Amino acid sequence: MLAIRVGVALASAALFFAGPACAAEPATPSAPASPGEESFRLGELEKSLDAAFETGDFVGLGVAVVKRGETRFLKTWGVLEAGGAEKVTPDTVFRLASLSKGFAGTLAGMAMIEGLLSPSDPATKFAPTLKLAGGAETALELGHILSHQTGLPPNAYDNLLEAGTPVADIYPKYKGVKLICPVGGCYSYQNIAFDVAGLAVSSAYGAPYAEVAAARIFRPLGMTRTSIGEAGLYAGGDFARPHKRDRLSKREDDYGPWRVIPVKAPYYAIPAAGGVNASLLDMTRWLKAQMGGAPDVVPPAVLDLVHTPRVVSPAETARMRQVSPRFRAAQYAFGWRIYNYGGAPVIAHAGTVDGYAAQIAFLPDANAGIVILANARSRRLWRILPTYLDLELGLPRGDWLEIETEPAVAAGK
Repeated sequence: MLAIRVGVALASAALFFAGPACAAEPATPSAPASPGEESFRLGELEKSLDAAFETGDFVGLGVAVVKRGETRFLKTWGVLEAGGAEKVTPDTVFRLASLSKGFAGTLAGMAMIEGLLSPSDPATKFAPTLKLAGGAETALELGHILSHQTGLPPNAYDNLLEAGTPVADIYPKYKGVKLICPVGGCYSYQNIAFDVAGLAVSSAYGAPYAEVAAARIFRPLGMTRTSIGEAGLYAGGDFARPHKRDRLSKREDDYGPWRVIPVKAPYYAIPAAGGVNASLLDMTRWLKAQMGGAPDVVPPAVLDLVHTPRVVSPAETARMRQVSPRFRAAQYAFGWRIYNYGGAPVIAHAGTVDGYAAQIAFLPDANAGIVILANARSRRLWRILPTYLDLELGLPRGDWLEIETEPAVAAGK
């Protein structure tokens, strides 16, 4: 068994490496790690992340790497609140935003494998007031919901949710929205409609969605800092506050200082789509489960079901190619995305809501993955993933974090 060694790297960062337990005798000096060794790759990743944090593009940041069922790297940077002294730790709670969809997809998959739900179940069975133009709701199935094939325009009526309209009042309004394709005919990302998956899970298990998630996933995996709902974010006090900064000019990195903003509550009203909060340490447990490391909690049949691609998503391919041109062939499964990166499949999802950003991804063939949590929506956060993938896959490294090509902005910006 490997032991966790705890140390400190930089005044603002906490570092946790997994390595062999210390021997009783002094260690014999060894040759430097080669590029093909894991210790070299993790060291290079850490150097890149340290440099990225020093640009001022983050307030608080946590990154963990899991390989073959073990946490190989766990490090946090920064503070809970700009100008404050409390450091981000592996137990600090962040909002996960749309990473919540992976939990909903997995819970729905569990119910399907148990015979309680089916991908072909009518969506209106769980949301009777949901209407689509021309009566198209009669063709809408749970599988369409989980894979964003409703036919609605992207993010349909998120503006009403943010304005405080109750979700139950939004469903019938979709009747007046022109569909961009027939139900099941194309990919179009949704938040409010996706939450029907949570209603289906609740119906299948006869309990509120948050209770089902806690009983079937959080507690069995030991995710003690994970919760659903706004109150869960604040519980215990150790939570990362959301931040924003104002653009000062058209120059790419010309911003004012980071400032705390209020928690954006409306998305907690759709828990399956955006309601989960978790710590970095808890997310390593979730990542391991998605990689097959907890078959008693998340059986292989469930993983096979929810990770199977259902629809191509060209718009996502185009978006991710702006981060790195090595991203190709984006598809969507049940609450999870699938990419091709440099020839390797990647299962992933990203999440963002005002003041927070998060990403989870793993390489099924390499049994390796990463979790990234932040309390600010910084541009460089999305560039951590390709940096990691280049190292793990042994690809020529791109300067995706733009450390070598751009000067660092002033601290506090």
